[in-house]
Amino acid sequence: MKAQELLPHIKKINPLKRYGKVIKVVGLMIESFGPESSIGDVCLIHTGNSENNRTVLTEVVGFKGKHLILMPYTNLLDVSPGSLVETTGKPLEINVGPELIGKVVDSLGHPMDESAIPRGMAGVQIDCDPPNPLTRPPIAEQLEVGVRAIDSMLPVGNGQRMGIFAGSGVGKSTLLGMIARNTRADINVIALIGERGREVKEFLENDLGPDGLKKSIIVASTSDQPALMRIKGAFTATAIAEYFRDLGCNVNLLMDSVTRVAMSQREVGLAVGEPPATRGYTPSVFALLPRLLERTGTSPLGSITAFYTVLVDGDDMNEPIADTVRGILDGHIVLDRSLANKGHYPAINVLKSVSRLMNQLAAPEHQAAANTIRNLLSTYVNAEDLINIGAYKKGASKEIDEAIDYQPEIIKFLQQGTNEQATKEESIQSLINLAETGEFR
Repeated sequence: MKAQELLPHIKKINPLKRYGKVIKVVGLMIESFGPESSIGDVCLIHTGNSENNRTVLTEVVGFKGKHLILMPYTNLLDVSPGSLVETTGKPLEINVGPELIGKVVDSLGHPMDESAIPRGMAGVQIDCDPPNPLTRPPIAEQLEVGVRAIDSMLPVGNGQRMGIFAGSGVGKSTLLGMIARNTRADINVIALIGERGREVKEFLENDLGPDGLKKSIIVASTSDQPALMRIKGAFTATAIAEYFRDLGCNVNLLMDSVTRVAMSQREVGLAVGEPPATRGYTPSVFALLPRLLERTGTSPLGSITAFYTVLVDGDDMNEPIADTVRGILDGHIVLDRSLANKGHYPAINVLKSVSRLMNQLAAPEHQAAANTIRNLLSTYVNAEDLINIGAYKKGASKEIDEAIDYQPEIIKFLQQGTNEQATKEESIQSLINLAETGEFR
């Protein structure tokens, strides 16, 4: 590299280092006297233990008088009163590049297989502003996700943001794996936030598989890690997706789950003294969600199509986080426990789900067929109790008779094996045939 090229980098170097010292630790909150820092700056705590001289990575999350409030990215072992606090003077940055494809990284962008960080990658900040709304091109092209019920009944466009709402154990991770394997997007960025440690490898081997891993980058932050690491996992995954979007790629961002990000932010907010508001969630939670979710979507260079899972508490679709996320996103896919209990997979309840871009993405014939199937499903569901107890007599209603005749084929159409592949064209044509003939083929 020539001297002229090095000059801008040299000018960025600050020859002065600023230090402070730890004066108090309560739970995960560290209070320090100095150094001079801003909200979001990364600070290093030097433990000074001669046997195990650790450096603890922390972030400035608030102030108390003239003291800094720090929260750690790792555990606080060996931190003691008077431990030296050094500021970096800048927010967290990660290294990103094509070399990360196929790798599993942590919230700081470090490979979790303990391999060296590949050289030649670009440094990017993980907390960026959403794109200017006036620069976002409209969504006009449907993205193939390879799940028949979604491609036909709930079409997703390049750059659309969808929520997958479900309780625990209803098949969110399995559905994400199907989308990651079957999609025609250029690259997948998958964020596993707050997952159990054993589930990360299970997701890689069982749900994603070798074919899905070849075009994916996984950001994993397990439930045992500090709250700040779980929050940064979501921001790191979004920053990686933005990097590839700016290279002109169509990116799929799959995040499981945004609820655990919100719970982590609540933990941070309560630690710094925020008052609990709706169901114990602090105001900063409802400020963080749009700042995170609005970063995805279309741009003049590429697109990020996002799928965010929302873990609904007690299957309550109107709890605060689910309600807030649903209001921000461009559609929602509801996984129904009653369908899962019947062995119906993926357990998508198409009557409770909606894609807000259906009219822009689907041809008139496609829309008409989807509306026909929705009407038949709705008619059957409304009369299901009467049918099951034998109170309905055939011939009493032409609409109910038709719905009963169609029901077995509709259920067959909406079900799909985990390893079964279905192209977008096949799914739409099957939907049209089903609406016209009552047969799925």
